Amino acid sequence: MAKTAPTSLAKRFPDRDEVAAVRAEADALEAGAEAGDTRRLAGRILGRRGHGKLVFLDLVDRSGQIQLLCSAERTGPVELDLGDVVGAIGKAAKTRRGEPSLAVDELVLLAKIKRPLPDTYHGLVDAETRYRKRYLDLLVNEDARRAFELRSRMVAAIRRRLDEAGFIEVETPVLQPRYGGAFADPFVTHHNELDADLYLRIASELYLKRLIVGGLEKVYEIGKDFRNEGISYKHQPEFTMLEWYEAFADYADTMTRIEELVAAVAVDTTGSTEVEFRGNRVNLAPPWQRLRLADALEELGLWTRGEADLRARLEERGVDASADRSWSQLVDHALSHFIEPELIQPTILHDYPVELSPFARTMDDDPSFTERFEYFAAGMELGNAYSELNDPDEQARRFEEQAAAIGGVQGDPDFVEALSYGMPPTGGLGLGIDRLAMLLTGRETIRDVILFPALRARED
Repeated sequence: MAKTAPTSLAKRFPDRDEVAAVRAEADALEAGAEAGDTRRLAGRILGRRGHGKLVFLDLVDRSGQIQLLCSAERTGPVELDLGDVVGAIGKAAKTRRGEPSLAVDELVLLAKIKRPLPDTYHGLVDAETRYRKRYLDLLVNEDARRAFELRSRMVAAIRRRLDEAGFIEVETPVLQPRYGGAFADPFVTHHNELDADLYLRIASELYLKRLIVGGLEKVYEIGKDFRNEGISYKHQPEFTMLEWYEAFADYADTMTRIEELVAAVAVDTTGSTEVEFRGNRVNLAPPWQRLRLADALEELGLWTRGEADLRARLEERGVDASADRSWSQLVDHALSHFIEPELIQPTILHDYPVELSPFARTMDDDPSFTERFEYFAAGMELGNAYSELNDPDEQARRFEEQAAAIGGVQGDPDFVEALSYGMPPTGGLGLGIDRLAMLLTGRETIRDVILFPALRARED
């Protein structure tokens, strides 16, 4: 007797096959043939054609799409709507026109749609709706699903490569009594039991370096950081960072490791070291271009140690520097405004002034510069790295200078104490996971690679 979809919902559908596997089985058949083994598929109905004795349904799961052949003799009447989630039991088949399909013997209703889906042919094109209702974006836009699957593979590849290199993955506090590791405004909350303010971390750096002191030698963390600052195509208040620290290494070793890691991860996830981003073909294969920051500024006529002089030069070029409160902030403004957008092919910008680098080791031949680098591709910074400062007295002095120059910046006496027990020479690095995902997927805004980005409240 023919079976059709029941009025009540089945609570489970075990032992299902993936659509892609059944589609491949069907594709290998001769046109008009049907396989002998029974298959069980489950997914969402995103297309319907025909009526009466033969109905064609498009069934989609995470692995792909397949056509369901539903004849009245085998399944009975098909009473399903677009968007319903169903189980389909039948046999792999190929139509006379050569379409891989499943010849259905039984349909099982698993979830009933209550609201109509967006236009599944054109997809969900309104950006605001896509970000606010990501579940709909993923349902009807295959391209969106593929982007987030690629991001997941990218993160897995990073972990695999670091694990193979002997690193240990760790977890450090997200709620911190002091914030540090970067120049940024924190989010503040209050713990009632402790009666103390805590900060969502802006970086995991200072805790990870404590672990180097403790002898773990090679550690990394992939986790959320939070900065109470602006939103742009490459900034979100909540974002994902990779940080690693490697004892007995310096920034030169770290340069080599990040070049090799990014290139390998690109191959693992996309099959190539070449990516397309904003109309530029970017080749991530090492070696990357290397350029001293002072030399890059000198070429633009912007290298000067005088704060007033640099401010005047920037303003002459039409840059509003009124919010920059120190020479270091002016240098950073010049870098982001004039240099970063021009670094299309992967570039390591290195040897930063000590004023910009409170946690970096000074250079042996010139203590006014540090062994620090940032690395860029497609006109966008991907991350930052140092030979880590491991002198506790110098670190305490840098904290004081940082607070005097910028104000409101906390030092961390506990971290200084940890350094006093001796931290070996260490190379450390941060990599923006969201920005690397942008680059590898070709997405031009960070909101397209974060499943649920921060948005302004909707005005009703």
